[in-house]
Amino acid sequence: MKTPLRSVAFLIATSLIVGLAQEASPDAKPQSFGIPDMVSDDPREFGRGYNGDYPSWSVGKETPNDVFTFARLRYPSFTDGRRHGKWTTDYPDSDLNFSYRLQQMTSLQVNPNGVVCDIEAEQIRHYPFLYMVEPGHIELSDEQAKTLRDYLLNGGFMMVDDFWGTDEWDNFHIALKQIWPDRDFVELEIDHDIFHCVFDLKVKPQIAHISYKESILRGITWEFNKPGAETVHYRGVYDDKKRLCMVICWNTDTGEGWEQEGADPWYFKEFSEKYAYPIGINIIMHALTH
Repeated sequence: MKTPLRSVAFLIATSLIVGLAQEASPDAKPQSFGIPDMVSDDPREFGRGYNGDYPSWSVGKETPNDVFTFARLRYPSFTDGRRHGKWTTDYPDSDLNFSYRLQQMTSLQVNPNGVVCDIEAEQIRHYPFLYMVEPGHIELSDEQAKTLRDYLLNGGFMMVDDFWGTDEWDNFHIALKQIWPDRDFVELEIDHDIFHCVFDLKVKPQIAHISYKESILRGITWEFNKPGAETVHYRGVYDDKKRLCMVICWNTDTGEGWEQEGADPWYFKEFSEKYAYPIGINIIMHALTH
């Protein structure tokens, strides 16, 4: 029997209607159902925040858990037999910045802290949206692949982001076929809803790493040291009801645009404001309304 995923319709209703009528309380905090070994439920205490202080805000006093929570996925990754924590890329800066902008720019009531989850059904079932970053060296067990497949088929949604070149795609595709042995991805063209449902994007965004500024100014927005990274792709997987349940952002780094919004006014204008926040908000709003 499948474990029921938290109702997306209920989340939307309470966020947009009930949440507006509630009295906010600084003492009310959403419960974390994520990994138990974090130092704190507040990622501001993670010790990595490069860009200084982050805004926080109060949630509804009566129903503090009826909020949208940005849930980052902790997964195993290896290079040359050595374990790497690729899942931590841009953490916690990107999660905190994006949660703040989502709270600021939409009608959603948003958890100011976010959460990190392992690939465990009892953790991820509480969150309708998962974010996986830098999966170019991911290695899933069959049990983990089944857990993700069950989550996605039971109404969940996953955004995959920030991996570049054909080598990283080929390795990720092994994990993708573990999750979906009986189906494959489709290319999401520019007329798809994720490019227009809130912000009307005219191009598929390719968001570059801030460290490549000199190359970016010469028109190179890809990681040029990784063959096959030149062209950005947004790919999707649909469930049995034709619901988009997975968006794969390959040859682009959306999380970098969230993380680095305060690092350089030029970068904020050219990537964070123009592309990273719009595509991120579009993907989440599409996920929550379909």
